[in-house]
Amino acid sequence: MEILVDDFASALMLLLYISAPVLLIGLLVSLIMSMLQAMTQVQEQTNSLVPRLLAMITATLFLMSWMISQVMTFAESMFEAAS
Repeated sequence: MEILVDDFASALMLLLYISAPVLLIGLLVSLIMSMLQAMTQVQEQTNSLVPRLLAMITATLFLMSWMISQVMTFAESMFEAAS
C-alpha cells in the first residue's frame, strides 16, 4: 500500500512539474493584461481572455515534446518498477 501512495505522489509531482510552465505563462499574460486594463480603464473580459488563451496554447505547443518525454520517462520507470 505504501508503494502505491509513493507512486501516486510521484505522479502528482510530475503533473505539477509539467503543467507549471504553461500555468506561469498564463499568469504572466493575465498580470500584464490586467495592468494594461487598469492603465487604460478598459474593463472588457475578452481583452484578458483571448491573449491568455493564445499564450497558453502557444506555450503548450512549444513545450509538448518536453512534456511527452517527461511522461514517457515516468511511465518507463513505473513499468520497470512493476516488473
